[in-house]
Amino acid sequence: MRFFEYGYTEIEHLKRRDKKLGEAIERIGMIQREIKPDSFAALVSSIVSQQISKKAAETVGGRLSVLLGKITPENIAMVNLDEIQRCGMSAKKAGYIQGIANAATSGVVNFETLHTLSDEAIIKKLSSLNGVGVWTAEMLLIFSLCRPDVVSYGDLAIRRGMMNLYGLKELRKEKFDRYVKRYSPYGSVASLYLWELSVM
Repeated sequence: MRFFEYGYTEIEHLKRRDKKLGEAIERIGMIQREIKPDSFAALVSSIVSQQISKKAAETVGGRLSVLLGKITPENIAMVNLDEIQRCGMSAKKAGYIQGIANAATSGVVNFETLHTLSDEAIIKKLSSLNGVGVWTAEMLLIFSLCRPDVVSYGDLAIRRGMMNLYGLKELRKEKFDRYVKRYSPYGSVASLYLWELSVM
């Protein structure tokens, strides 16, 4: 199992730039969040997880792994839509997964070289696929490609964490962006703490 890596440099930068976040980091300590280095499998997993509980996602994901052996575009191409659906998902989701596999095998998205693109280019490319929105692409940037500076405005928990941290009743995009500038270039580490703060 691999985790998102960060340490002294990132923590000291965030503490220096934002006193309140620094205090929260001191209180919470180090956070371990698992990463999935295989970006194709990670994207399929995120589609499986959409709008269902974590436990249900683990069950469905487990069945899909049993069906395919390994989650690869080639293995998905060898099974039909019904077989994917029988793992416990809607026809729409199964179709999204087939679509992502097709994009990979046809070269529309080259998952082998995805890591060479900029954050913006990856978001644009992935969010053009059916079933993949900007938020899903941003989560892939953090939890598969380990990009250091991602704070998602589309993530309700991150916005809630920010509001809890700064005692805000509302959070407009302009204010959100001002805080994000403070965290840069280590926004992804700030995101880990904002998620924790969303439930406090």
